[in-house]
Amino acid sequence: MTGGLFRAACGFVVLMAAVWLLAEYFGIPAKAGPHALLAFLSLSLLLAPYWGFGFGLADWLRAGLTSSASRVAAACLLLVPYLVFAVPTAQFRWAILAGLLAILLVVSGLLESAGSFETGWREWLVLVLLALAVESHVFDRAWVISGFSALPKLLMVDLGLYGFLVVRPIGGIGYDFRPKARDLMIGLREFLLFTPIALLLGLATAFLHLHSTLASPGQFAAGWVFTLFFIAVPEELFFRGLLLNLLDRKIGMRYALLVSSLLFGLAHFNKRAAYFNWRYVLLAAIAGVFYGRAWLDRRRVLSSSIAHATVDTVWSIWLR
Repeated sequence: MTGGLFRAACGFVVLMAAVWLLAEYFGIPAKAGPHALLAFLSLSLLLAPYWGFGFGLADWLRAGLTSSASRVAAACLLLVPYLVFAVPTAQFRWAILAGLLAILLVVSGLLESAGSFETGWREWLVLVLLALAVESHVFDRAWVISGFSALPKLLMVDLGLYGFLVVRPIGGIGYDFRPKARDLMIGLREFLLFTPIALLLGLATAFLHLHSTLASPGQFAAGWVFTLFFIAVPEELFFRGLLLNLLDRKIGMRYALLVSSLLFGLAHFNKRAAYFNWRYVLLAAIAGVFYGRAWLDRRRVLSSSIAHATVDTVWSIWLR
């Protein structure tokens, strides 16, 4: 365990160096202004559990947090990234703090009271609360700084990981950043299977538009890594590692795959449109089937995230 966490810590240093280089590449520090370093520190504190849970941090926490009170109270440590940024920059708001504290305690309390046997209403309610917290953008005012809009979502990702890996471990999530060759094989396989369907439907519905951009390998790599960590993994954790995982136990794999994919599509209804973007919903729902297939192959979030990140990166560079 100690050796694993040490390797995770070394990997985290490399990750943060890569994130800083990505931020420089996209010009984020310049946009963020004088508070860029504090925002980066806050981001680092949010990415620490996000990364650590992928290397077995949950086992260490479960061994150390032996009482119900300690497990619920420990969730409050996720307030630190907000405080580190908000207090020195004079952006601290009691209402934001109270809202964050409330969702941390409610989610951890619900999962602590859920027991360790059959999945019940508490787990489903937690998924709804996490989804609403992200989709309503209610905590966007916690970090008012250009280029760091993903921070509230990362906090909810950390909370979901802590809740379902430590407080109420449900098993089978497949959240593991220790890569396997098959992760890449599965991810690319599902990307290739989805591509002709996406091109036919996307071009026919005018959702996709071909661009003659000749992206450099560096541009593609930067976009892919950014998409993997800040879009694909969070969404795959929720829709496949948690939602599909829990639905599979209730209604079976086929129906679970269809329902989770439909919900994934509907989650995109207001993206790139003022109202209901049915084209986006349709393509995202179909993509969700292939991402779900990738996760189901070995039940690993990294497999579906590779497929997801590749689709989104190709789309953003050549087809948006």
